[in-house]
Amino acid sequence: MNKVLYFANLKEATGRKEEAMDVAGMTLGQLEENLAERYPNMTMTGVRFAVNEEFALRDEVIETHDTIALIPPVSGG
Repeated sequence: MNKVLYFANLKEATGRKEEAMDVAGMTLGQLEENLAERYPNMTMTGVRFAVNEEFALRDEVIETHDTIALIPPVSGG
């Protein structure tokens, strides 16, 4: 089982800050597609992924017990 963490507008779009999912063996890109189907109002433009607190690319394969964070772009001033 994996933990998926949502931040900022992604948290609002999903209605939760985290959820448990069995996504081991998927790539982050496949997870992104799965989440887009599951949460059609969630905008993934510019979203970065982190696996176990380290930024990762969409071709990285998720392993059992990995924690995946979806981090939307932030703006500041």
